[in-house]
Amino acid sequence: MIRMQLIGHLGRDVVKREVNGAVVFSFPVAVNERFKNAQGVLEERTTWVDCSLWDRGNVAPYLTQGTMVFLDGVPKVEAFISKAGVLTGAIKFRVFSIQLLSSRDEERRKVILSEVPVPETEPSVEQPADDLPF
Repeated sequence: MIRMQLIGHLGRDVVKREVNGAVVFSFPVAVNERFKNAQGVLEERTTWVDCSLWDRGNVAPYLTQGTMVFLDGVPKVEAFISKAGVLTGAIKFRVFSIQLLSSRDEERRKVILSEVPVPETEPSVEQPADDLPF
């Protein structure tokens, strides 16, 4: 499993929906990158990431458009053909933990949502101390 962390701003308020009895919060996050190009001109590039947060209490009041967040989770890249017939892709991100980095008032600034347990993909195998792999 690949785990990543993102820092960005919410592109809109969260959308709450139910999928197979579980509550899912969906929201886009804009991740900005600033760099100098080959000519030395400062450029900015924004990458949009579609995020989903599963089985959490009512976080909708805290996750509003423009809020800066720190996210930890698992990425997934999806390829598809656009309406114009061009092969393109999208980044999806399943959020395991989220922390608010900016807010409109002091109370919201203190909100930290705890981490969701990550399912094990492989059983862990402990090696004896005298049988090191190197």
